[in-house]
Amino acid sequence: MTSSLAVVVLAAGAGTRMKSKLPKVLHPLAGWPMLRHVLDNVGRLKPARIVGVISPGAGAVDAAFAPHPTVVQRKPLGTGDAAKAALGALKGHRGPVLVVFGDAPLVTAASMQRLVAACRRRGAAVGVLGFTAHDPSPYGRLIVHDGVLEKIVESRDANVVEKAINLCNSGVMCLDGRLIAKLLGAIRNDNAKREFYLSDAVALARAAGHTAIVVEGEEGEFQGINSRAELATAECALQERLRAAALAGGVTMADPGTVWLAADTRLAADVTIGPCVRFGPGVSVASGVRIRAFCDIEGARIGKSALIGPFARIRPGSEVGQDVHIGNFVELKATRMARGAKANHLAYLGDADIGVRSNIGAGTIAVNYDGYGKHRTVVGDEAFVGSNSSLVAPVRIGRGANVTAGSVVTEDVPAGAVAFGRARQTTKMGRAAPLRAKLKARAAAARKAGAGRAKKK
Repeated sequence: MTSSLAVVVLAAGAGTRMKSKLPKVLHPLAGWPMLRHVLDNVGRLKPARIVGVISPGAGAVDAAFAPHPTVVQRKPLGTGDAAKAALGALKGHRGPVLVVFGDAPLVTAASMQRLVAACRRRGAAVGVLGFTAHDPSPYGRLIVHDGVLEKIVESRDANVVEKAINLCNSGVMCLDGRLIAKLLGAIRNDNAKREFYLSDAVALARAAGHTAIVVEGEEGEFQGINSRAELATAECALQERLRAAALAGGVTMADPGTVWLAADTRLAADVTIGPCVRFGPGVSVASGVRIRAFCDIEGARIGKSALIGPFARIRPGSEVGQDVHIGNFVELKATRMARGAKANHLAYLGDADIGVRSNIGAGTIAVNYDGYGKHRTVVGDEAFVGSNSSLVAPVRIGRGANVTAGSVVTEDVPAGAVAFGRARQTTKMGRAAPLRAKLKARAAAARKAGAGRAKKK
């Protein structure tokens, strides 16, 4: 290949500080595994190929890379050794090779693109994304003389003068594909950790007379994730980024800090969101929608000018049409609400289709599960389902039909029909006072018996 871009994603770290059976790079961040963020960001650079480097037996990580190929780093001998493991998959590639980390999901595509572009423009053998650190102590230091990057010194190998430098290495590196095999092959493990450091490629390139450069970015982008605490910090940082983008796109949030978004949440302009709202993956919200406080929405589409909440839960597979009202303590699961339909109070609608301008009364349940399988409820256009009704699926309520309050509906209701599905009420005149006296005497006897048992003890 010529000057096209290749990307190597290093994802073979053990992640022992996460203290988890789940591989580190698969821990979720804004609803996605952190590795998916990395692949999404590098994918925006339109590389000719992406290669993942994984540890032995990491089947779940291998699957997360699909459809991209992976190679295995047999032993954890450092980043240089990990990058070297990818050389076979890069055979014939002569363009730039971008090396990134699967546990650094906040690095933006824009920063990576600036690095690749600078390496191409300046003909650099090696380019590094760097940043000015508030506390440089954990990071490798970038040693720059007269605008040229001379070497990278790892923190534990730095001398007193080098430790005073606050220009630090992010780990993201771009290498000339024509030189990468030679540079990686020359890396040695004569350092404090006895590992093969990818960062040594800089000094090796300079010793061979090649150019090495630094492109600076913001420190917040380059946070690696090695512990649960760092995962939580990264979540907060990514949420701030997502909220800022939503606000800039015309979304109103009453209390942005309490709104939690997924990486793929799509909010149109003029959406209004109240406090304490969570969006899981797979949500799109059309213009003019109002989402009131304490709602939870995941895997759903919300149509124009719909009103949601407060305290509503919309689960995956649901579609809420234009001008629909979903009120307090209403839950939808795999349910389609057509234009203008309403379920304003205390309802569960699972596996249901609710027609245009139909009304679902308070306390209504679509009884979708019989202990073995899920079944669908269909309510036609302009139907009325009274409060406290149970629609036992599979069942169909016809267009314009009326189900009276308190009904248990087990058979289809034809269009325009009225359905009663409840026991007949019986009224006994004058019997309230004797009933209350009887109940009062029964309660007194129970208290007396209880006191007697306590005295015997």
